[in-house]
Order: sequence, then C-alpha cells, then structure tokens
Amino acid sequence: MFSPEWWHWMVLGLALTMAEIAIPAFFVVWFGIGAAGVGVVLLLAPGLALSAQFLLWAAFSAALVWVWFRHLQPRTVTTVGTSAAKVAGEVGVLVADITPDSRGQVRFQKPILGADAWEAYADTTIAAGERVRIVAVEGSYVKVEKAR
Repeated sequence: MFSPEWWHWMVLGLALTMAEIAIPAFFVVWFGIGAAGVGVVLLLAPGLALSAQFLLWAAFSAALVWVWFRHLQPRTVTTVGTSAAKVAGEVGVLVADITPDSRGQVRFQKPILGADAWEAYADTTIAAGERVRIVAVEGSYVKVEKAR
C-alpha cells in the first residue's frame, strides 16, 4: 500500500498554496499550509500511519481556517447601518419642491447610507434647487431644513 513520504506532503502543500493564485478566495492556502505541516511532522516521525496523516492534515487545515476567520480576517467597514447622528448635517441639493404636505427628493454629492438620492420632507416649503441639510433620518426618508 502507498504511504506518502514527507516530501509528497510538501509538494501537495506547495501546489495548493500556488492554486490560491488561480482561485483568489484566500481559502485554499490554509489547506496548503496544513499539508506542509503534515510534511514537517512526517519528517520528524516517519512511521506515521496514512490515516493519521490525513487526520493531521484535516486538523491542521481546520485550525488554520478557524484562526483566519476568527482572528486574522480583515474586517470590512461600510457605512451601511450607520446611525443617523453621523449623517445629520450633511448638505444636498433639493431636486423636487417640498411643502409641509408633500415630500420631495434631495440628491447628495456622495452617497449617504448607500444612496445618493433620498426622499425628503420638511416642516416648511423649500423650492427645488435649494441647498438643504439633513436634520434626521426616519426610516427611508430624511427630514431636511434649508441650509444657511
């Protein structure tokens, strides 16, 4: 029966690590490093059974994946879910007239909470083309006032 030697695991580790170039998920590399780890263990303990080698590879790979997802993976920071307090005071241009009885639309130069145009309302009448400032975010609407 075939029993891989230490260098077989090293070649497998190298091949899996190089496969990460073709599969840019940053996931296969952990299996490659796990295989190289088995190669090092097999170099130190050459009589290790084939089943133990595969279990060791699975354990190394699982541990490395866990460490990556738990501690090393970079956190993506987005503005989705940002509190209304962070966008209060942002200034945009009113696209459609607003009266106390009707809503209009305000457009911002940069996206606010993921959108560059928002439905808006105000307590006073404001004409289209005026600059307005966000007072509050209420659901899918922004309350605005005329910018000074």
